[in-house]
Amino acid sequence: MTLSDLPAILWAAFLVVLFFGGSIFVHELGHFLAARRRGLKVERFSIGFGPKIVSWRGKDGVEYRLSWLPLGGYVLLPQLADMRAIEGESATDVAKLPPPSYSTKVIVFAAGAVFNIIFAFLLACIVWQIGEPSSSTLTTTTVAEVSKTLETADGQKVPSPASVAGLLPGDVITEVDGRPVTWFGEIVERLALSDGWSEDGLTRQTIFTVQRGSETLDLKINPILSGPEKLRMVGFSPVSKMITAAPPAGSPAALAGLQKDDQIIAINQLPLLTLYQFSQELRKDPLKPYVLTVLRAGKEVPLTVERAAKNSPFINEGIALQAGIVFTHPTPWEQIRRNATKTVETLGKLINPRSDISISHLSSPIGIISNYYELAKQGMSFVLWFTILVNVNLAIFNLLPIPVLDGGHIAFATLAKLRGRALPATFIANTQSAFMMLLFAMIIYVGFFDVRRIARNNTDSKPAPAETSAPPAPSEK
Repeated sequence: MTLSDLPAILWAAFLVVLFFGGSIFVHELGHFLAARRRGLKVERFSIGFGPKIVSWRGKDGVEYRLSWLPLGGYVLLPQLADMRAIEGESATDVAKLPPPSYSTKVIVFAAGAVFNIIFAFLLACIVWQIGEPSSSTLTTTTVAEVSKTLETADGQKVPSPASVAGLLPGDVITEVDGRPVTWFGEIVERLALSDGWSEDGLTRQTIFTVQRGSETLDLKINPILSGPEKLRMVGFSPVSKMITAAPPAGSPAALAGLQKDDQIIAINQLPLLTLYQFSQELRKDPLKPYVLTVLRAGKEVPLTVERAAKNSPFINEGIALQAGIVFTHPTPWEQIRRNATKTVETLGKLINPRSDISISHLSSPIGIISNYYELAKQGMSFVLWFTILVNVNLAIFNLLPIPVLDGGHIAFATLAKLRGRALPATFIANTQSAFMMLLFAMIIYVGFFDVRRIARNNTDSKPAPAETSAPPAPSEK
């Protein structure tokens, strides 16, 4: 890190605080406002757990504080639940306050999740207008290359499942396990979440529905666990769009007539499917001119490019490709629905014995903050997209019927309603404490894997420039 990097780092840190901290604040604000609306005693509003960093008492008598453990937050509501082991001692004599009704409990406990969804919806309206970002190299489901081999999670090279199943370059993948896919990232996600197995139960199985010319085929593929995350993979790369940047003045590419936003589709009449393929073709016969075919305003334009002199400052004759970010405009409802479906499906896979998804694949606050930091470097649209996902996750996760979470409080209130009397206070307190310890243990466990991911990414990754001569194609393999 240099001094020139400091403004970008400070800006990224500000966005982390604003949007991640803001998501927690919005959740607790929902509880706070609902409690005030229902006439409950609100003793404390805290962002974070544990000892306070700073606090002050408002004119409404509520203590507002910022605490050291950034694992969420809480609103101290002594009439609703005894949470002293987690939220600290209450100074309120609950016996002198009227007991809240069942509907009040449900409304107040659910309000946090409701506010997260409202916040996500408002951000989704912004994304609807400015566009949801994704890499242009990932917008297709057309197969460009099929790997001959694939490395397993334990380092062994085996024939790739895609090649064994007969997947071919040019195949258009339309469905994975019977569910439509519209871009490469969706294929990877469906594959990772797949829980299919062969009839004999011995090998993993995923069905790719592909369009091959006029034929529609169902290919039974037996994925293997690969990569550091040990996820299902089959070994193929998608077609990449190669969009050019403006070539430097005086470069062979500029003299040939190459323009910004041209899409390179062939070299010497050889169709190009991947960036890697383009890079390899450029290295062939370094003295001979070559013909690029580009797509410009819907028309194919051939350009003859002379080779740069040996001592020329122009790398690859001045041809550079844009990073390739494209924007789509899904409706707010579609964004919420898609993220909610993804969250529910992932949580379901955690308890599905046929799935390869485990708790280690989740993200702790460490991972979430790290993702925010990296996305902040790429632009505000990425931050907004991720914040929508985070808020939908917070809403659904908090409504799970697990003690300590809002859904657990609702479950306790419902049990008390059904039995006609309150649950024993000691039972609730002991259960809450036990599950709080389990929750902290899970966060520490998941955080360990987050730290490993961050360290691995920092070791393996290189700075991604806005424009590059010819980066390797994105690959599922």
